[in-house]
Amino acid sequence: MTKKSFNQRAALVAGVTGGVISGLVKLGWENILPPRTAARDQTNPPQQLLQQIGVPASVTHATYTYSGHQLPVVSYMMHFGFSTTFAVTYSLWARKHPKAKAGSSALFGLGIFGLFHHAILPALGTVPRAKDQPAEEHISEAIGHVLWMWTADWVSATVYDRLKKKSK
Repeated sequence: MTKKSFNQRAALVAGVTGGVISGLVKLGWENILPPRTAARDQTNPPQQLLQQIGVPASVTHATYTYSGHQLPVVSYMMHFGFSTTFAVTYSLWARKHPKAKAGSSALFGLGIFGLFHHAILPALGTVPRAKDQPAEEHISEAIGHVLWMWTADWVSATVYDRLKKKSK
């Protein structure tokens, strides 16, 4: 793909679409293999991070009700914001520089996992140091990040290709 054939608008739309859908996949994965204990999930990492910067618990723990379930609206906003931000970043990068993908979006997902769960969030005191996290958390998060980026890449590539065909 030449730089001339790169369609930034299509890559953005594809990345947003991939980010939302892959965010749903990651949520589903976390229902099968929860990354944290119930006690550590009382205030999950997105809620904790927001509270660290001064957002009150009344906001970070805000919920909405659907089908009798209390669901964490702010956590979902953070989850999908994170997912979409990195899916768009990857979509733009991968579409503009296809050789840079090194054959797999899994490496990007694992890189994001390592960067956030082993470096940034522990350094901020949002989560325990990596060596103090249970193995189940590492397993769930590592596999979840791979599935998340595979999905984001597959969806965004499909959407990008369709949008490029339409624009011809």
